[in-house]
Amino acid sequence: MSDNDGKKTLGVRGGPRSGNVKQSFSHGRTKNVVVETKRKRVVKPKPGAAPRGPAPGAGQAPSIEGKGRPAGISDSEMERRLKALQAAKQREATEIARREAEEQAREEEKLRRRQEAEEKEREQREAEERLRAKEVEEERLREEVEAAARRATEAPVEEAPPARTPPVKAPPRHEETPDRDQKGRGRGKGRDDGRRSGKLTLNQALSGGEGGRQRSMAAMKRKQERARQKALGGHEAREKVVRDVQLPEAITVGELAVRMAERVADVVKALMQNGIMATQNEIIDADTAELIIEEFGHRVTRVSASDVEDVIDQIEDKPEDLKSRPPVITVMGHVDHGKTSLLDAIRDAKVVEGEAGGITQHIGAYQITADSGAVLTFLDTPGHAAFTSMRARGAQVTDIVVLVVAADDSVMPQTVEAINHAKAAKVPMIVAINKCDKPQANPDKVRTELLQHEVVVEAMSGDVQDVEVSATTRQGLDDLLEAIALQSEILELKANPDRAAEGAVIEAQLDVGRGPVATVLVQRGTLRQGDVFVVGEQYGKVRALINDRGDRVTEAGPSVPVEVLGLNGTPEAGDVLNVVDTEAQAREIAEYRHHAAKEKRAVAGAATSLEQLLAQAKESENVRELPILVKADVQGSAEAIVQAMEKIGNEEVRVRVLHSGVGAITESDIGLAEASGAPVFGFNVRANAPARASANQKGVEIRYYSVIYDLVDDVKAAASGLLGSEIRENFIGYAEIREVFKVSGVGKVAGCLVTEGVARRSAGVRLLRDDVVVHEGTLKTLKRFKDEVAEVQSGQECGMAFEKYDDIRQGDVIEIFEREEVERELQ
Repeated sequence: MSDNDGKKTLGVRGGPRSGNVKQSFSHGRTKNVVVETKRKRVVKPKPGAAPRGPAPGAGQAPSIEGKGRPAGISDSEMERRLKALQAAKQREATEIARREAEEQAREEEKLRRRQEAEEKEREQREAEERLRAKEVEEERLREEVEAAARRATEAPVEEAPPARTPPVKAPPRHEETPDRDQKGRGRGKGRDDGRRSGKLTLNQALSGGEGGRQRSMAAMKRKQERARQKALGGHEAREKVVRDVQLPEAITVGELAVRMAERVADVVKALMQNGIMATQNEIIDADTAELIIEEFGHRVTRVSASDVEDVIDQIEDKPEDLKSRPPVITVMGHVDHGKTSLLDAIRDAKVVEGEAGGITQHIGAYQITADSGAVLTFLDTPGHAAFTSMRARGAQVTDIVVLVVAADDSVMPQTVEAINHAKAAKVPMIVAINKCDKPQANPDKVRTELLQHEVVVEAMSGDVQDVEVSATTRQGLDDLLEAIALQSEILELKANPDRAAEGAVIEAQLDVGRGPVATVLVQRGTLRQGDVFVVGEQYGKVRALINDRGDRVTEAGPSVPVEVLGLNGTPEAGDVLNVVDTEAQAREIAEYRHHAAKEKRAVAGAATSLEQLLAQAKESENVRELPILVKADVQGSAEAIVQAMEKIGNEEVRVRVLHSGVGAITESDIGLAEASGAPVFGFNVRANAPARASANQKGVEIRYYSVIYDLVDDVKAAASGLLGSEIRENFIGYAEIREVFKVSGVGKVAGCLVTEGVARRSAGVRLLRDDVVVHEGTLKTLKRFKDEVAEVQSGQECGMAFEKYDDIRQGDVIEIFEREEVERELQ
């Protein structure tokens, strides 16, 4: 066995003639058996192999019985090698067939493209021939019309002088000046110059043809119309079209010309005649534009920017279209009085376990079905003092207020605030006295204290229902649901579901995976998937609707709370959602509201007079500011935090919120914080990876909070650090000067008797003469006999010398005091 160039050669002995038979394998391909003799080299097929020609795999595997084989090769090895040879042949044949198929496909593709190009070129030639035939026919008709016009208007054309007037001059015919017609020279306006219209195609350039430009169909029609008017006796004045021009508060000259369908040059000329020099891009006021419109003979229709909101349907519903709807119940009360726990007991859920610190910090919207079959919609509002606006928002969209008061805690500040919100919204109230299962519960005390706020319950002969409940033992829950159902029947709540949807945004947030998400309570109509809507300064198209249990729904009727996906931005909590017809209308309304709000904020923050500018400058000099950035998980929480920050401060220090938003803390927030030297506070949100890296690099502090108590306390402590320390004086003693001595090198020294307290060397002193302060300073020396001492007790004599002051007299009193700095805190 030998190895030559990567091939394995097996020697085979035996056969009809002496010689060496070599079986060669090369990279999976099998070659024929070559018999080498002394006279010639003969190519033979393999022993037992099928002859060449049939497709690979068609024959049987070669047999080795009764034939010679290489020495040292077993039958199984020989059979394995022959099978490998056959498989290699099959792969080679398959590869050849694949290449032939690809080559054939490429040839077919080339043929198809060639046929398409020829077909397209043929169609183009046919279209050009049809156009040329049509132009020839129109030329013939034109010549006939011109000949008829000449015969009808002026018969002795030949006898007229050469210089004839244009109205009676007949245009030259092609037969008279063929050379000029072909070359297109000396042709005036309105004559047949044979100009080409449109693009110059390759066929036209190569065919030679007429070689000139061809006139368009519109030019031919205008030419025929002019010829017809000449034949009828001259040019006819076009009839003036009077238009209704919509005129906004300000408009550019070019836009005004477009709306009137007049030339811009004519409008500019009219303005110049009225003494106004303006170009087409300059803006003119509505009064000037109205004068120009009337001068051109059009009608004026005044419009304003707010007219874009007229597309929102404000039609009152007919009584026959109204149908019953579920009541909306808002649960309100003081913090930690068990509002969410009570609602969990009704819903058989555990929402309170997911709240940070067990305190509700969002508005939760839920819908439940009572045992009686009645559908109820609940809104759970926060009880913390910072969420005043959220409680007010919950009261505005509700039908019934359930006031939760803890029987062991009585009426608290937020309870009073909830009562005021309910009275302001003019909605009925049901008092739920919670935690009645506790031993220290006293429901009668709650009823009595409610009388102080003009809430008279039925137990006190009033008209407000009260129910004793317990969220832990589920005591009185059925009575509470029955009271709610009774109150809703009295209200006869109805709405029209067959109209464009209208609702209120209860909460809004920026979700990482879903984008801006708004919790909407539908008030009228039915909100469906695919509806285009506008909500505050944002707009969008409903991509998905998700109910309070996380299930996707296709529509939401009146009094149904749903999460809406598909907004272009995060709306403000409390914004009204309206469904419109087209996305263009929604975008226009949102842009108008955005600009209006921007201008309103600019006006509110700008000084309008010199006195205000001076007052602001003086205030900024005297007041120190603590700038902060706030990012929260939902819009309501961000709004509540900003309101709480505005309440922190006094006449010396205040907190300024540079930016508040919804969503994760981003790199742009870190950049703003670095430029302003402000910390970043995240409420239930975190910073993304680029923002964290940027904050570490730039040294910006990021703090995370999940309870609003901690955030408010930390900001208050930081703002307190900006307050200047308070200097307090503590009087520690008095000394009377008995004698004054003059000491060389020192000056006057007072011999004193400490009459009260203690005299210290490090303390400050005041010199009183007839109870009037004549000097305030420090001691230069304090001696007892000849020794320098740190302090002298009451009743002892000592010597004192003042620093840089010698005007001391016998009988003066020295007041000794110490100063200490006291850190102030904001209340």
